[in-house]
Amino acid sequence: MDILTLPSAQVAMAHLSSTFRAAASLQMPAASRSLCRRCFSSATAQTTEKSVPYHKTLKDESSQAQGPTKPLPKLADVVVVGGGSLGCQTIYHLAKMGVTNAVLLERDRLTSGTTWHTAGLLWQLRPSDVEVELLAHTRNVVSRDLEEETGLHTGWIQNGGLFIASNKQRLDEYKRLMSLGKVYGVESYVLSPAETKDLYPLMNVDDLYGTLYVPKDGTMDPAGTCTTLTRAATARGALVIENCPVTGIQVRADDFGVQRVTAVETSYGTIQTPCVVNCAGVWARALGQMAGVSVPLVAMHHAYVVTERIEGIQNMPNVRDHDASVYLRLQGDALSVGGYESNPIFWEEVSDKFAFGLFDLDWDVFMQHIEGAINRVPALEKTGIKSTVCGPESFTADHKPLMGEAPEVRGFFLGCGFNSAGMMLGGGCGKELAHWIIHGRPEKDMYGYDIRRFHHSLTNNNRWIRERSHESYAKNYSVVFPYDEPLAGRNMRKDPLHEELLQQGCVFQERHGWERPGWFNTQGAAPILDYDYYGAYDQKPHEAYAYNHLLGDEYTFDFPPHHNTIKKECLTCRNAVAVFDMSYFGKFYLVGPEASKAADWLFTADVSKLPGSTVYTCMLNKRGGVESDLTVSRISPGSQASLAPAFEGDGYYLAVGGAVAQHNWSHIMRVLQDMKFQCKLLDCSEELGMISIQGPLSRTVLQELLDTDLSNEAFPFSSHKLAKVAGCMVRAMRLSFVGEMGWELHVPKRDCVRVYQAVMKAGAQHSIANAGYRAIDSLSIEKGYRHWHADLRPDDTPLEAGLAFTCKLKSGIRFLGREALEAQKATGVSRRLVCFTVEEKVPLFGLEAIWRNGQVVGHIRRADFGFAINKTIAYGYIRNLDGGPVSLEYVKGGDYMLERMGVTYPARAHTKSPFDPENKRVKGVY
Repeated sequence: MDILTLPSAQVAMAHLSSTFRAAASLQMPAASRSLCRRCFSSATAQTTEKSVPYHKTLKDESSQAQGPTKPLPKLADVVVVGGGSLGCQTIYHLAKMGVTNAVLLERDRLTSGTTWHTAGLLWQLRPSDVEVELLAHTRNVVSRDLEEETGLHTGWIQNGGLFIASNKQRLDEYKRLMSLGKVYGVESYVLSPAETKDLYPLMNVDDLYGTLYVPKDGTMDPAGTCTTLTRAATARGALVIENCPVTGIQVRADDFGVQRVTAVETSYGTIQTPCVVNCAGVWARALGQMAGVSVPLVAMHHAYVVTERIEGIQNMPNVRDHDASVYLRLQGDALSVGGYESNPIFWEEVSDKFAFGLFDLDWDVFMQHIEGAINRVPALEKTGIKSTVCGPESFTADHKPLMGEAPEVRGFFLGCGFNSAGMMLGGGCGKELAHWIIHGRPEKDMYGYDIRRFHHSLTNNNRWIRERSHESYAKNYSVVFPYDEPLAGRNMRKDPLHEELLQQGCVFQERHGWERPGWFNTQGAAPILDYDYYGAYDQKPHEAYAYNHLLGDEYTFDFPPHHNTIKKECLTCRNAVAVFDMSYFGKFYLVGPEASKAADWLFTADVSKLPGSTVYTCMLNKRGGVESDLTVSRISPGSQASLAPAFEGDGYYLAVGGAVAQHNWSHIMRVLQDMKFQCKLLDCSEELGMISIQGPLSRTVLQELLDTDLSNEAFPFSSHKLAKVAGCMVRAMRLSFVGEMGWELHVPKRDCVRVYQAVMKAGAQHSIANAGYRAIDSLSIEKGYRHWHADLRPDDTPLEAGLAFTCKLKSGIRFLGREALEAQKATGVSRRLVCFTVEEKVPLFGLEAIWRNGQVVGHIRRADFGFAINKTIAYGYIRNLDGGPVSLEYVKGGDYMLERMGVTYPARAHTKSPFDPENKRVKGVY
């Protein structure tokens, strides 16, 4: 018997702790459950009893009406599928942006899937500048905009939010959020335990280290919000149709073979449309399959319980006690209690008939939240349970939503996988998604949510999706440390040097499915083992797991314990020679009759040079934002497959950061399709390795191995040629990502180990050493090189980022984004990327507030320690609060402080790189 079936009088009499124990005792013993996959999931049928804590839902229990609530149109500009938070926010913002011929289709009633039972919490501070902006927009929509537009109250309650810290690391994390909040005007305060007790008298503060109080956080009502959104949308001409399940998506190839959406099919008719938006939540994967699109999410049970009345709880803030993995949401004169457990139940067989339904709560799973809840608010121990709420939610591999146009099909957009945060993020994401649909890209940097952040080999890999989604769910309340790595879904993509480097102590990082070198541990190999689900589901947890222990050692906001190991790698590169395995890089060929025409349009720099040249360049969007930075090498036709392919017309070899390869590929393909260029893009990322040898002695080492002259005259910087190393043909490029003289060797994968071993043997007498990406991060920021999606994003322009030199504005060659740059150049940039150094040896990681002359003018995007200059280096964009342009004189004219966890440190602004500002070392001048 479940607690839901007990008479209400009995429930009211039950005390919280004893009720949980009694309910748990009614569950089937764990030993009797089936093993393997079945023990991870549940086929529990939905209950029929309504138990959400809202006064109003959109469920109409007396209505048995069949068929759509409105006639279907024949045509629509956009069809949004799914009437939950994201669907309603998207149709509202589409209509608000002028798309009046938009339709929302809901298979049942609005909110009937997962939105109706959501807790509806809104916390304004997250460890991401973009998410803070998205949350601010949601708050504005539900607390102000909708009421002004419709005269209806959405149900928004501003009762504040309280983050609980039981240790110093947790409070440090909250202080980081507080500093970021100052940039965006989010009011927050760090409170002592005594101050916390004054604010929340029912709280036990004996074990507290401190708290973060955000007074303007609050709570949303799902029915009130979605009803008001759709009313505002229909007032602007949008059409909202309920009781109309989608049965198919029509996709056809155009004259160029590009797959495009053409129509949406339902049991009641077909709507011709070029654009479908998948806001189907838990059911998004099935909708994607209708169009041949992979939607990498899983469905899980997610639960909370609602207490009986608690005297004195009225008007208290919502609480997040991350260390106890529990939240306490104010519900009038009661609390909703929920959290994220380590053994969530997967919903394997997602039913398309499930509407306004709930599962029976599995008390064995939920019990782990109770001790923490009672510890935090002791009054709960003698409070009855009014109802339980256990419904389906969709979760993704990195606990971030899935948004944007699917790579497989043009016109098929995603707005799903919100990890139980669809209400909170809905307003900001609905606006960005609408802008994406209308203009081809969002206004903000949405790469962290963009479906293209995942490589296509992962989005339909069920093992990877399941493992990573579980880990992200289980660690949702964990402290977000700078150098953490996942344990789930590892070893999916290994480059040819993986085993060789593993045996030399390589500690790998995961990017885009690849295992790339992070740093080298002197204590021996630390292999990554199969995922053990942290001991959940009767899995035996790994013992003496070296890799996991190394990660745990770095769970700090101070300098990590391996700081000096990375220092040695960096200084070896600066003073002698280091080898970097960069094989995870994306490696594409752009070839064909109109390849040069396409290259002129795609790339900001002039790449129309002779074969043998290599150019660093950007790719932009229409608004001048940077979609990528990469190197482009002009090549001649060859006959060596992946190393030198045969082609007709012109050819270019593109090397792009491996973590963003799918994004680059999709951007280029979209431009080629839109412009109808007659050329091909070929992906050879898996066929080629990339070994980079960098440092003052790199030429000495390589000249022994390569059968070509490496002198400055014969092999200048930014050039490339085919050569032999140890009997193997390679493409050698004189480039550097670390600011030293060096060469990259692009090698067929079958020859990578042989070439690597030859390099290490030749370099042994010159103190050659391996180095990883932690060293690259430090070396590159020291030299002032940009990292895409850190200090260079799609909402940053080259002029703002100090990359005007990559733009062919002095030529007459048109390129994508040129008009936007010319307009910005004429008016001056309203913000500018600035390099800062801090004299005091203090670690910075990004998100720190930038103070100029006593005012906050921006925040740090990227930071690291520069070992050659022995200083912390940080990059961030600053703005002029007077609204004027941010000139170099404006940068030089300020006194700067950087705020780290509430403490400010004097900083010096630089207009040139603090290391080798004359750029001599890459040219071999030492």
